[in-house]
Amino acid sequence: MSTPHRSLHARGFLLVAILGLGWAGAGGVVFALMGAWPVLPFLGIEVVGALVLMLLHHRWSGRAREVIALHPDRLMVRRVDGLGRREEARLDPYWTRVEWDERHGLALVQRRRRVPVGRFLSPEEQQDLARTLRDVLRAYREPVFENPQLAE
Repeated sequence: MSTPHRSLHARGFLLVAILGLGWAGAGGVVFALMGAWPVLPFLGIEVVGALVLMLLHHRWSGRAREVIALHPDRLMVRRVDGLGRREEARLDPYWTRVEWDERHGLALVQRRRRVPVGRFLSPEEQQDLARTLRDVLRAYREPVFENPQLAE
């Protein structure tokens, strides 16, 4: 499962809010002393609007996720975006290839169907995931059967 990176925690957001509101307050005092008091509401509205947009983005990115699961008969890629919309792709693991390039990123390809995966990952993490997926699919295609009669 992969999720978007969320580096801003509650304390960080509180610090950004205090700094933003403090900056708007200081600017408001300067404009009020200069006699430009009509600027005050706009300073407050833009800072509060930016903080609300940051909160919404943080909330939406918290809901987004991507899960890749290998079942005995299928390879599933499930995605949920920040708005809660679900997307699901089912691939045959025997015929699925793993492709990675710098321009298009990581994708699972079956015939002409291309399913991008690892959208939240850095290029290095995508390459690691590509190696892992290749190893897992290779192990799926080449199963090892233990036959006790041949073990002797």
